[in-house]
Amino acid sequence: MSRTGRVAGKAALITGGAQGLGEAIAWMLAREGSKVAISDINGKGAEDLAARINAEIPGAASAYAHDVASEDQWIDVVARATADMGGLSILVNNAGVGDVLLFAEQDTTENWQRQYEINLRSVMFGCKHAMPHLRASGSASIVNISSIAGLAGAPGMGAYNATKAGVWMYTKTVALEAAKMDWNVRVNSVHPVFIKTAILDPFVAMAGGDEQKAHERLARGIPLKRIGEPNDVAYCVLYLASDEAKFITGAEFKVDGGMTAQ
Repeated sequence: MSRTGRVAGKAALITGGAQGLGEAIAWMLAREGSKVAISDINGKGAEDLAARINAEIPGAASAYAHDVASEDQWIDVVARATADMGGLSILVNNAGVGDVLLFAEQDTTENWQRQYEINLRSVMFGCKHAMPHLRASGSASIVNISSIAGLAGAPGMGAYNATKAGVWMYTKTVALEAAKMDWNVRVNSVHPVFIKTAILDPFVAMAGGDEQKAHERLARGIPLKRIGEPNDVAYCVLYLASDEAKFITGAEFKVDGGMTAQ
């Protein structure tokens, strides 16, 4: 991958950064010049990824064990990451969990509470506690990872649909607040369709463990006739994190192969 320095001199905190979309985003931003703070409940995984990034780009990455459902941990991680990087100009709220494919009459309070805390409330914590540092940077960007499930319903995914829709609308609210206050912090959401990450594991299990069969089934409803790669999302995040997107805020970006255009 060529490096053009599209986010040179910036400093990014990426939640859920140890694997999947978060890992792809961390690599993308680091290779384009940003320092990256990788936070994840899997602290060892975050440390391993930071070490691999630093082996290629010395001093680019740091790692933090981080339960995004805990406000106290948000306060601690934001403070440490900002100090370690010498500032904060990008926040990527990526951490999330998926449904266990429960229909409404089978769903549980525990399932809803877990997804609310991780998918939605954590985004509020991130925006709240990162905002003072982002404002101080002079030109900042928040990218909240939602889903096309936040824009269109799907059977058996009530909590996931609801929390991802909450991320979509909360993003617009914070974007308008920041603009009203002249903080120069842009806030946008990204809405992927099925991406080749562990979040598709329930669909693979439903296909008897046959990953190719599961992916082919999921691709049938996508006009481009394939599911996405993590870098398809990472490139979108890179654009929104860069100053190329300096006049874009409160918007939603669909990375869905045309699925929601139908």
